[in-house]
Amino acid sequence: MLAEDPSLTVPQLAARLKKSELTIHRAIRSLRESGRLQRIGPDKGGHWQVIE
Repeated sequence: MLAEDPSLTVPQLAARLKKSELTIHRAIRSLRESGRLQRIGPDKGGHWQVIE
């Protein structure tokens, strides 16, 4: 989903995936630690970059 729409927020992802925000935060942390996801810019106004 982030590859298609990098501006999605954690609450938006949680709603679309029908998961809790805590679950989304954990998944994002795991993806960032493994180098597969990067945040570009600030929390407000920034976007996600999926690294394949």
